[in-house]
Amino acid sequence: MYRLFIRPLLFLLSPETIHHILVSMLKILFRIPGVRWFCSRLFVLNDKRLETEFLGMHFRNPVGLAAGFDKNAEVFNELYAFGFSFIEVGTITPKGQPGNPKPRSFRIPADRGLINRMGFNNLGAEAAVSNLSRRRPKSLILGGNIGKNTQTPNQQAAADYEAVFRAIHDHVDYFVINVSCPNISDLHILQDKDFLESILKRILEVRSEFRSVKPVLLKISPDLNNRQLDDTIGVVSRLGLDGIVATNTTITRNGLRTSPEKLDAIGEGGMSGAPITERSLEVVKYITEKTGGRMPVIAVGGIMNVTDALNMIRAGASLIQLYTGFIYEGPALVRKINRAILKACIRQGNSSYQ
Repeated sequence: MYRLFIRPLLFLLSPETIHHILVSMLKILFRIPGVRWFCSRLFVLNDKRLETEFLGMHFRNPVGLAAGFDKNAEVFNELYAFGFSFIEVGTITPKGQPGNPKPRSFRIPADRGLINRMGFNNLGAEAAVSNLSRRRPKSLILGGNIGKNTQTPNQQAAADYEAVFRAIHDHVDYFVINVSCPNISDLHILQDKDFLESILKRILEVRSEFRSVKPVLLKISPDLNNRQLDDTIGVVSRLGLDGIVATNTTITRNGLRTSPEKLDAIGEGGMSGAPITERSLEVVKYITEKTGGRMPVIAVGGIMNVTDALNMIRAGASLIQLYTGFIYEGPALVRKINRAILKACIRQGNSSYQ
């Protein structure tokens, strides 16, 4: 139904316009009695065998929503009713900022992908804290994806990450350090070993000041080569970071069906969806093999269907996140993935999916 009727209507408007409409609709619809119950009945699959422990947190299933959808932590409670066990809000920066000039988000349906250059558009840490202060279900895990303001020089980036970390610390369950988004000028430089180490050290030092020690993970780019991946894994391991989120969007445009003319018209931006499925899977496998499975990994990027999800888990990911697949396939994808994981458990005679 979603792909035949709803998606064609949604795709008549620009991705950013539809996003704003959906967020507004979620806020309105979930005020109506019975809507939350109906969505939960339709999309949530509860089974003990889907539950897992990850970095000291208990997840009702391994499927979450990636950062980028709920940038300002406005609708995490509503999204939870679609079957996700965890929602990653953000990317949140210290101060609100408008992001890059519009248009800045584009569909490439021939490749089942998206290209965006949003530029960390968000209302800032103060607004996020206000929204995060709302009550939420006890079983909902919230992640905070944090970044720097565009105007902040890279030499001062650590202070921005620290500011957001401190601001939202008491309202999220884990943190993701985002230094890999290709849509912020020069942000990729922060993936350099020395820059990266200075930021992560700062965050871990700040974390030690809090009584509650919350996991900190690093989100990495799919465009890193093996040497860069080795450097990143080395920094993460040496500093004692808790894990890696693999991967962000890509700047590559290899092997696409979309015409070069359309791609030129779209211009720069990070590409997500089916075109990065293979590369994201390669990165997850590489991290797992390189660390002997000791590095906790959340897989994201190109998970468009059940097969993609199962492949990521088999490659070593403990959890997976959706974004573009959620847009192209609709909310039923969450339940389909969980049902497939459950069937795999039954076939293998396991008590849990791991």
